[in-house]
Formats: sequence, C-alpha cells, structure tokens
Amino acid sequence: MRILIADSDSGAVSHLVKVLGKSSYAVDHVKTADEALNMFKHYEYDLFITELVLSDLPGEELIRQVRRSRISTPIMVLSVRTDSPTKVAAFSAGADDYVTKPFDMSETQARIQALTRRSYGIAESRLCVGPLELDLESRMVSVNGHFLHLTSKEYSILELLLLRKGAVLTKDMFLNHLYGGIDEPEMKIIDVFICKLRRKLQRFGAEHMITTVWGRGYILQDPAAAAGTSASSQGFTEGSAPLRQAG
Repeated sequence: MRILIADSDSGAVSHLVKVLGKSSYAVDHVKTADEALNMFKHYEYDLFITELVLSDLPGEELIRQVRRSRISTPIMVLSVRTDSPTKVAAFSAGADDYVTKPFDMSETQARIQALTRRSYGIAESRLCVGPLELDLESRMVSVNGHFLHLTSKEYSILELLLLRKGAVLTKDMFLNHLYGGIDEPEMKIIDVFICKLRRKLQRFGAEHMITTVWGRGYILQDPAAAAGTSASSQGFTEGSAPLRQAG
C-alpha cells in the first residue's frame, strides 16, 4: 500500500516513515501543499497524512483542494494543533481522522491500517479468496492452512492482487506499488516475482489463482472462476519458462 505524507517537520515524521517502511508501506514524504497536490497528479495513494501547519498553504485548504479534485483517498491529519475548532474545521474540509502530536505509534499504526482498509472497502483485516488467506495486520499468508513464506516484494504483490481481486493489474501498477517511481527496475522483474509466487502457491494446491492476461497484466481469481482459463495463461509468465514444482 502507498501513503503520502505532507509535513514540513522531517524530524517529527521520520520515525513514522521508518516504521511504515518496515511494514512494507511505500511512503512518499513532501514538505509543502504544492508538492502534495503535484504528487496526486502522478500517483494514486491508499492514504494521505498531512500536517495542518504547512509553509505555503493551510492544511485545511489543502484538504479542500484534494476533495475538490474528486480524490477519495482517506485523509488523516497528524498535527501539532490540538484545539477543537481546528479539528472540526479539518473534518469539515474532508479529513477522515485526526491525530495530535506527539502521537502514540501503536495507536497511529492501528488508525492507518483501519483507514487503508477502508480505501478498499474492507471492514476486516483478513482477505480470503478460495484457499488463500492474507492478514493485513500480521502480514501472515496461508494456503489451505499452510503458512506461506514470502519475501517483502512477493507479499506486496500478493496483497495488491487480493485487494483488487478480479481486476487486471498492469506491470506499471505493480512497479508503482513496489517502488513508487524511485529506482524502478525493468518491467520483467514483475514476471519474475509472479513466477516465484505461483511456484509457492503451487506447493499447496493453489497454482491457478494468478492468471496472465496477455498484453495487459495479471489477475487473481477464485480457483472456481479461474477454472476455465487456458493452461497456457496459467502456467507461463510473459518471457518466462513453464512452471516447475519448487524443490
């Protein structure tokens, strides 16, 4: 999942950025409202966190401009301002949550998880499709009751596929989700990650869940829905060798 933070005080959010990064959130940090609005023009975010005290524009006005642009991304205010009128103004402008500084990291993380789930219309932390289960909070993945050991990148790809199950995801979308436009590798790395994921799923009888949509990208489906998909789209990634049982 990807988060944008707008805060001119780097020291105040540096620890939060590190904690979110360790939880595999892709985090972009900007210091001004203008930079934040520009980022929204180029990327989609699962959550926007903003201070109200910004150098170029009041945070309340920034939130209004985001909402006027018909951006529905959940917005959390993380601010030094603690008075009730300011909180009311932030909510009236379009904020979804308000946390005051100094903040408790555990509570803030829980609020972030709840808001990012809401951005996908998900009420619970567990995502289930067929035999596959993923817990957004613990980051544990299981297939038919067997724990699946995944790398950070593999988990992030599977998480995105589950959050948008039934939708075709392009390689650009995966690269954006994994790297956020920073030091992005070639697109073929996505084929490699998908191939490795398929092999791990195959070990526990769920090899046909991730399907290649040729010329477009990948889609995750319930095995029953994927049953009619051709064997060629199930067993190959673009430019890769046929699947083999992992040893």
